[in-house]
Amino acid sequence: MVAPLYSLRLIAKNALRHKLRTALTVLGLVVATLSFGLLQTVIDAWYAGAEGAANTTLVTRNKTSLVFPLPLSYQARIRGVEGVKAVGYANWFGGVYQDPKNFFAQFAISGQSYLDIYPDYLLPEDQRSAFLRDRKGAIVGRKLADQYGFKVGDIIPIKGTIYPGQWEFVVRGIYDGRQSSTNTSTMFVQWDYINETIKKITPRRANQIGVYVVQIGQPENAAAISAAIDSQFRNSLAETLTETEKAFQLGFVSMSEAIVVAIRVVSYVVILIIMAVMANTMAMSARERLGEYATLKALGFGPGFLALMIFGESLLLALCGAGLGIVLLFPVAAGFAAKMGTMFPVFDVSAATVLQQVLAALAIGVVAGIAPTIRASRVNIVEGLRSIG
Repeated sequence: MVAPLYSLRLIAKNALRHKLRTALTVLGLVVATLSFGLLQTVIDAWYAGAEGAANTTLVTRNKTSLVFPLPLSYQARIRGVEGVKAVGYANWFGGVYQDPKNFFAQFAISGQSYLDIYPDYLLPEDQRSAFLRDRKGAIVGRKLADQYGFKVGDIIPIKGTIYPGQWEFVVRGIYDGRQSSTNTSTMFVQWDYINETIKKITPRRANQIGVYVVQIGQPENAAAISAAIDSQFRNSLAETLTETEKAFQLGFVSMSEAIVVAIRVVSYVVILIIMAVMANTMAMSARERLGEYATLKALGFGPGFLALMIFGESLLLALCGAGLGIVLLFPVAAGFAAKMGTMFPVFDVSAATVLQQVLAALAIGVVAGIAPTIRASRVNIVEGLRSIG
């Protein structure tokens, strides 16, 4: 029986026989593993809003479409539904900062009632108070502030699109996320200020709400409370649709489902391609060593030892390439997130992605070693000894 340490040394020496071929194979594995991890992280970022949604938060919107608003008067009636703890509301503002390329989310919110529903937005108490006191006040997320250099006290000019005109907001606070998955790429302004201005310009558009956010006590009551809220406004001019915040977020993701599916398919195609490359590399190595395998069999080494040598080499190459790819993924993902700005508010490499990379590497190593192992185990000693390479 060959000692394990000697076997490992022999596997390593076999892998380094053709240094250029080994280096190119490992490089291909690094690129494939890195690409796979980055694409999977993009997919995770797409679903980050839904995954980070609280299970005790509901969203009520117009049943016809999110484009149509709801009356402000609905707030009191929603608050009166049994099981509802708090109600806030928000409107998409959708303005332009300096240049249309500078896109980031802007919401006009109901102030304290909205912030109380989202405790993951960490805001110093003095900044929170300053925001609530100032009708023209705004709070911005840390990532957004870092990207554009916003500081407390800065005036942010916004050209309105949904709400026409030139608006100016004063940064009264910068919020951080309680968790790394918390979105810190959003700007919040006072809905009261927007509403007062709209009353003067287009009174018909005043007192209209985009969505209500509803906090409930028990997540298992979400379906019953949602039905109770919607029944309040059945057969009205603005019927409602209430769903969990996660379902609401997934509704946006579904609009780009084809893109997500395409990215997912490409990520797996990358793995299949490098699997074929790896299998070809191992097949070449096995073909060159038929004489050696025949010699080992003549000396009494069985198929198990030959399988150990081939699978060991294949797995060694696969894991080396995957290891380097995983190490490189974190700085590459950070650089990619910085370049994309606020397009992906949350862009973190998850443990699940790293695990997928490792499993993919193991699969590549195993699959690439199957055919050479079968060929080596079946080699005829006499014919193998005649093999030149």
